Amino acid sequence: MAASYTEEKLRIFVMGSGAIGAYFGARLQQAGEEVVFGARGENLRALNERGLLVESPKGDLSLKVKATDKPREIAPYELVLFTVKSFDTEDAAALLDGCLAPGGVILTLQNGVENEARLATIFGRERVMGGNARAGVELVAPGHAVHVSNGFIEFGELDGSRTARAERLAEVFRRAGIFGSIIDDVTTARWYKLLWNATFNTITTLCRRRVGVVIGDPQGLALARGVLDEIAAVARAEGARIGAAEVETLLTRTRERLQNVRPSTLQDLERGRRLEYDALTGAVVRAADRHGLEIPLTRGLHTLIKLLAERPRQGR
Repeated sequence: MAASYTEEKLRIFVMGSGAIGAYFGARLQQAGEEVVFGARGENLRALNERGLLVESPKGDLSLKVKATDKPREIAPYELVLFTVKSFDTEDAAALLDGCLAPGGVILTLQNGVENEARLATIFGRERVMGGNARAGVELVAPGHAVHVSNGFIEFGELDGSRTARAERLAEVFRRAGIFGSIIDDVTTARWYKLLWNATFNTITTLCRRRVGVVIGDPQGLALARGVLDEIAAVARAEGARIGAAEVETLLTRTRERLQNVRPSTLQDLERGRRLEYDALTGAVVRAADRHGLEIPLTRGLHTLIKLLAERPRQGR
């Protein structure tokens, strides 16, 4: 019989055990939840053969884990943490067909603002929740994650309601030390994260520098501020509550806490991986086009990172 949300232990599948999935999955397993890690290739082999190592200022972890590339074989799951790159959303979703327990939910912690709708189309809106992974984590080798900053999840129902299942997940995350908040405005929360990601993931990748180098340079800071202002305007047109005060708060937090961060897109570039740019600046460009907004800085960055991402096919 499948477990329910009223039981003490939750059965969780981590769809995408990269940096973010590995960190949160590890904390949940450490807290006593039953976690299965979805992975492939070298990462899958490392997890099954050597386990998962997490280095963290909150305490290192070395765990023996259960990992698979065939989630149906171990289903059902009450919770799926959906953490794959946005360009893998449909393929990953296909692997989860029939994997959710009655009342189970998929919580997307992906970058961008378009995946909730994509997953809702596939699984039904009532089986999807949206959230943000607030954590600086790097997968430095297969099965080896290094946690640098933050380390919590903020999440909520797509319609903003406060439900029993959201409260249940909050308690699970709280026990694991990864609870941030239950949010009642997923649109604003997701656009607020995209505001940072589309700006700093893109700029740091194009110049191959950490966040602190960008904002420590007067011209770099001016460019970042200009892009932030453009994206905030697009976010407001999409219904998000993001104004000048929120932009300033984000910049202050970046100066105080995030200067040493190497965003995930920069990490992917350095490792020769496919770049997740279209879910960031691409999503902003598409939204701006829907509303007829001019965003010359963001559009220019999008063009540059697209050319960078496509260089293996087109030559240098």
